[in-house]
Amino acid sequence: MASTEYYSSPAVCAPTEKDLTKLSDELNLKCTSEEIKSIAAQFKNVSSSYQRLSQIPEPSLPVKYHRVPGHRPNVDDNPYNAWSWKCDIQGSNVGKLVGKKIGIKDNIAVAGIPMMNGSKILEGYTPQLDATVVTRILDAGGRIVGKTVCEDLCTGACSFTSSTGPVRNPADETRNVGGSSSGSAALIAGNKIDMALGGDQGGSIRVPASWSGIVGLKPTYGLIPYTGAMSLEITLDHLGPMAANVYDCALLLEVLAGYDEGRDPRQPRDLKVKPYTSLLEMGIQGKKIGLLQEGFSMCTQRDVADIVERAAMSLVKVGATVEYVSVPLHLDSCAIWTGVRLGAYNNMILGNG
Repeated sequence: MASTEYYSSPAVCAPTEKDLTKLSDELNLKCTSEEIKSIAAQFKNVSSSYQRLSQIPEPSLPVKYHRVPGHRPNVDDNPYNAWSWKCDIQGSNVGKLVGKKIGIKDNIAVAGIPMMNGSKILEGYTPQLDATVVTRILDAGGRIVGKTVCEDLCTGACSFTSSTGPVRNPADETRNVGGSSSGSAALIAGNKIDMALGGDQGGSIRVPASWSGIVGLKPTYGLIPYTGAMSLEITLDHLGPMAANVYDCALLLEVLAGYDEGRDPRQPRDLKVKPYTSLLEMGIQGKKIGLLQEGFSMCTQRDVADIVERAAMSLVKVGATVEYVSVPLHLDSCAIWTGVRLGAYNNMILGNG
């Protein structure tokens, strides 16, 4: 049911008489004080209409689970500046995700809820359909409580490019939380939600998960359908789970993964979904793990490299083989990725791909 708390922020801010007087002077309109008062009164009437209009769900295609439009949070209601939009959509009363509060990265469609993808270019756009992953979350009993901030068109690996402003790291709010799934990572790390959806092309799940101390997974190619998400580059696009711990990340993966009846052409028809939470108990005895030498040589912060190396080598104690490997082309990875990213960005904007 709708609650008045969703409408605490005004839909529009009416100009004051002082604002109107200044505008009249700048445009040389020479409005009298009586005219200024009359115009201000008209704005007040219009503002109340817009306020009510913002509370009414827009007509849309039928959706499976009831929802209200929600609201853009104000400063006091937006920890770490990580929410793009607040809403409350309760899914099924049975399923693997019952009791879980979940955020959806704002490049993924949720019917009736505005989607900006971090950019003013899309401000005002409201999808009419749920993305496949959103439907799967709701069918599994998840409760979607909002859209999480992402970087402008998902093209940044840091958390300061979104049109709604920088997303702050819960561990230290003067620090970056990484991107482009910045809001999802911050809200999980700050214990505001249990799980979230992220998207990853060149690290957009893995970077913020690493920088905020949570668990994030870029899944195997095609395992999770991208249907209903805004693409950056179709051969690189991945949606994936983010959570506070490995078990919850595996649980969300079980819900998200699977064939989408041909809607995502990248998926094989015989795609198999495994019981990922059960597989966690199998351990990593006998697994071979490679540490990329060039990756460590490019790291400018030796303490960070040392921590990663120590963590990787600790896996030897549980039966894994850990060895250094070399891929010399990795030294050119920044130049190659920059070209790919800019090419995808241009295609997206110009409609050439």
